[in-house]
Amino acid sequence: MNTEETSRFVRLRVELVLEIEDPGELTKAALRRLADDTDLPADERAHAEGAVTEDTAEALASLIDPFDLVSEVPGVDLAQASWSSEPIDYDPDSPDWDLDEDDVDEDDEDEGAGAVS
Repeated sequence: MNTEETSRFVRLRVELVLEIEDPGELTKAALRRLADDTDLPADERAHAEGAVTEDTAEALASLIDPFDLVSEVPGVDLAQASWSSEPIDYDPDSPDWDLDEDDVDEDDEDEGAGAVS
C-alpha cells in the first residue's frame, strides 16, 4: 500500500493496570473535577458524584481524558475516543499478565515482524 492509499486514521490501543493506593484521595479529586465543571447540568452532576463516590474505577475514569494524552503530539487530531475502567484481580507474577503476550499478531509472525515495546 503506497502513501496515497494509506488511511489517515490510526487506532492506538493502550491498556494500563493502576494500583489505587488512596481511594479517598482519588474520590476527592474526581469530586473536585466535577465541581469545577460549570457546564455539567445539575442532574448529571448528581449522578456522576454518586458514581465516583461509590466506585473508585468510576472515579479514575472520570479523571482520565484521552485528549490529554495526544493534545501536545504534533500533527494529530483526536477524532474519537472511548475508555472505561473496572476493578480487576491482578497478580504481576501470573503468566496471565504477560505484557508481551498480545504484542505480535499471527500475521506479523508469518511475515517475521516482531513487537516493539
